[in-house]
Amino acid sequence: MNENFREFLERLRAAQQLVDIRQPVDIRHVGTLVDQSDKALLFHNVIGYDMPLLSGIIRTQERAMMAMGCDNYSDIEKMLAHGIQNPIAPKYVATSATKEVIYKGDDVDLFRLPVPMSSIFDGGPMITAGIVISRDPEHGLNSGIYRFMVKEKALSGIDIVTPNNMRMFAQRAYEQGRPCPISISIGNHPVEIMGAGYRAPIGVDEMAIAGGIRGAAVELAPCETVDLPYIADSEIVIEAEILPTGWTQPEGRFGEFTALMGGLHWNPDVRIKAIMHRRDAMYYSLHMPWENTWLAAPTRYQAIRSALRTAGVQVKDINVTLGGRAFWHAVISIRKQAGEGKNALLAALSVMDLKHVVVVDDDIDVFNGEEVEWAIATRVQGDRDLIVIPGARAKPLDPSLPVMPPGMVPTGAKVGVDATISEGIPHERYDRISYAYADTAKIADYVDGKADSVHVSEPEQLEDAATEALALLGAAPLYYTELAERLSKYDFRTLARALGELHERKQLWKTAEGKLCVRGSSFDAVPPTRR
Repeated sequence: MNENFREFLERLRAAQQLVDIRQPVDIRHVGTLVDQSDKALLFHNVIGYDMPLLSGIIRTQERAMMAMGCDNYSDIEKMLAHGIQNPIAPKYVATSATKEVIYKGDDVDLFRLPVPMSSIFDGGPMITAGIVISRDPEHGLNSGIYRFMVKEKALSGIDIVTPNNMRMFAQRAYEQGRPCPISISIGNHPVEIMGAGYRAPIGVDEMAIAGGIRGAAVELAPCETVDLPYIADSEIVIEAEILPTGWTQPEGRFGEFTALMGGLHWNPDVRIKAIMHRRDAMYYSLHMPWENTWLAAPTRYQAIRSALRTAGVQVKDINVTLGGRAFWHAVISIRKQAGEGKNALLAALSVMDLKHVVVVDDDIDVFNGEEVEWAIATRVQGDRDLIVIPGARAKPLDPSLPVMPPGMVPTGAKVGVDATISEGIPHERYDRISYAYADTAKIADYVDGKADSVHVSEPEQLEDAATEALALLGAAPLYYTELAERLSKYDFRTLARALGELHERKQLWKTAEGKLCVRGSSFDAVPPTRR
């Protein structure tokens, strides 16, 4: 799907998934308007700014699917997997339309950009959709998406409290006493957003993954003031350096993907060296939390599936739940072999920042919360089926973590719940209720007047029914309903009386799974001392 950012917007507009707001709008109103809208919004006349403001383009599952050219949401994960397995290296070009307007030195002014605020407690305007490209002398290029709080006309902060490659690059530069150059591309196709959002192993080029997803190389062009590329199709590019101040500058608060207000973070400062943009540029603001969700979740799906494949576990379904904000919770159904419930948990809990994982059998619908809860209620013993892993890497945005000193990376507990049927449990304990004749007896037919045929056995047939029942049960144990079906020539009351007679004669017993059998036969599994 070799489509650029503006072509995607036109496709949204044609599908009536993008609304153009042309009247004057106060930038302070943008956040709540986007939150209320079921469409993406393009504000053409933001009061006090010369640049339009766009937001909400991937805020729904439907628009995320449109962005990736998919008919089913699950296909996004497949596209990501294809990109990971078949990367296409970026193509370098000399320049792009992003350089139509360039500001350097004293002309740099972040306040020209219509950077909105969203939540009541936000610490300031936040650049939320910047794809950051950085370089480490040893590990090469890295791409990711980080937010920047606008502080001064040429100064921002960068939120890199979470352990990741960007933080490591900045830490290494800080320890060497040098700034860490970065380019910040804004206004890019969701394919590049997905590629940058994937936490690839160090040394793997995320833009090559993006190229593999779209089936064509991502074009990169050289910056003006830092020795780094930017995404050539961008609307706006900011060139900057993370200053070697360490994690000492206050940043935030901000309405996070958790749907909670994050706390104050301590981060480095970022000095802005240049701003470039198209003459008719649009500023894209990624709206939290849902615009962060629909392309983030498939990255978790892919990583979980890969970890389970490595562990040799057969996966049926995965649900990275919305309640876990598409980051922290996963429910996984497996085609289980002995011991694999725990193996699946250990593999899944190793993935990214997953915090809680539930593994269920393949008869459980992982997208049905009631079924998952039912599996936990009926298949879990806490002392046997809970795994707690303390001291694991944690995401600092987890509000349940203890308060940490500035710059410290927190650790927390990961919890696994093995809600699969344990080995050694009799299978009949998990036979679900299944009503007899459900395939032929339909309530709608009876409401419409259907009547069953009337057949009443004669009293003298009682002994015949008892004799035939005993013969059938002598051949093989049967459930009561199965026996009634085999002897349907007798009405049910006659058969019930006949079985009652056999019971009085002490000729009937039960197998371990509850079937009727002849007492004392080889099918009688109940110990005599229990009779």
